[in-house]
Amino acid sequence: MGTAAAAAAAGEGARGPSPAAVSLGLGVAVVSSLVNGSTFVLQKKGIVRAKRRGTSYLTDIVWWAGTIAMAVGQIGNFLAYTAVPTVLVTPLGALGVPFGSILASYLLKEKLNILGKLGCLLSCAGSVVLIIHSPKSESVTTQAELEEKLTNPVFVGYLCIVLLMLLLLIFWIAPAHGPTNIMVYISICSLLGSFTVPSTKGIGLAAQDILHNNPSSQRALCLCLVLLAVLGCSIIVQFRYINKALECFDSSVFGAIYYVVFTTLVLLASAILFREWSNVGLVDFLGMACGFTTVSVGIVLIQVFKEFNFNLGEMNKSNMKTD
Repeated sequence: MGTAAAAAAAGEGARGPSPAAVSLGLGVAVVSSLVNGSTFVLQKKGIVRAKRRGTSYLTDIVWWAGTIAMAVGQIGNFLAYTAVPTVLVTPLGALGVPFGSILASYLLKEKLNILGKLGCLLSCAGSVVLIIHSPKSESVTTQAELEEKLTNPVFVGYLCIVLLMLLLLIFWIAPAHGPTNIMVYISICSLLGSFTVPSTKGIGLAAQDILHNNPSSQRALCLCLVLLAVLGCSIIVQFRYINKALECFDSSVFGAIYYVVFTTLVLLASAILFREWSNVGLVDFLGMACGFTTVSVGIVLIQVFKEFNFNLGEMNKSNMKTD
């Protein structure tokens, strides 16, 4: 009887979210990615306006609109992470890149040629492929499982390496090379994703035990407070270096490179902690790899060729001259 009960409990814990919850989570993730895609553009617009007036960007209403949009997007991501595997929510952030590029072409007068539009289409198509082949069940569904995985030596070792890299970047490399090398600020913000995304996912799991008033709710509350503190510190540092990057670099270029590096590191951290890839078969794994590659190619087309001044009309004229 005890064995049967344990097996039933294990089956209950391993059960994935309901189709309705997955659909809702996907919807929230898509909307959040679009909102997040507008944040860098609005903040950059506010910084440009403030520089033109000779004042701090903290006094500009457009910058504050971008900041509020960032907060709304992060809240949406938090809700999505509680219903959908991390390995799906994070890559869906790609939808914000083409949306941000289109918005930047109007607000910041940044160029978006035919290759950029093709890149937008590829990014959207790759996101659809990611949705189709994403994991359909959760590998961590309870607070007890979360505690076990957080103390896993492999994950602890990974976090120690990330912390050392962050200290090196923030205190030694960023002061000297940050304003001239975009990868410095992007690396800091992306490495912090190793804390923010797992913390967000963990808070959602711990909150379920707290709200249901389970016997382990006291432990869940302590875990939730610790993860909230880690999440808060990570977001504050990310926010600071995102604005430093926007002061020095093009918002679209920053957003595109940030997406690729951030997504890669978050998927690595999630793979180590949540083991969500264990539920993915070979076909789905290849499908997700192709989807992520398609998204990355689309982002490269949006950014690398943005300075090329040509359109379909000019291409047709050159073909007619050749004939």
